[in-house]
Amino acid sequence: MAQKFPRDRFDSIPHGIDRVGAHRAPARRGAGWITFGWAALATVVLAAVGIGGVMVFNDRLNFGEAPVASPSATPVVTAEPVIAPDIPVLVLNGTATAGLAAKASETLTANGVPVGSAANASDETLTETVVYYATPDLEGAARGVAQFLPEADVRMSEQFAATGNQLVVVLGSDYAEATAG
Repeated sequence: MAQKFPRDRFDSIPHGIDRVGAHRAPARRGAGWITFGWAALATVVLAAVGIGGVMVFNDRLNFGEAPVASPSATPVVTAEPVIAPDIPVLVLNGTATAGLAAKASETLTANGVPVGSAANASDETLTETVVYYATPDLEGAARGVAQFLPEADVRMSEQFAATGNQLVVVLGSDYAEATAG
């Protein structure tokens, strides 16, 4: 038989408390947003510290003084332009302009540069004229060729050396525009 106990203060449940036997006050309104805010802030801080740590570890972030260019910085040394009569030049037209390789070949031959052959490049949408040389010792010869071609740049590339060509001129649309007049 169930025993009857006298009523006390714990028998009266305040209005709005759904859980019986819980000895805590109801949760404050908006308490979940405060917890979410602290969690979001902690996430942002930890991510920033992690990214900063990785950047410092990889030497991408330097907290020292900013580098200052010294007035005595050594300039980039380039080879003097020379004509190499024993190295024939391959001239490739990298534009849709017909006869451009032949025109450049005539200019080079007239200035003492030997031209091995002239042809169209596989890409006809090139915008810049470049004289490629296969080995570092050919930079002077490449600059010698480039001095006769307006807008020509000089770059080392071993790609053409595999085909047996030491000096290759690839004409771009800048050469076509410079010689159009």
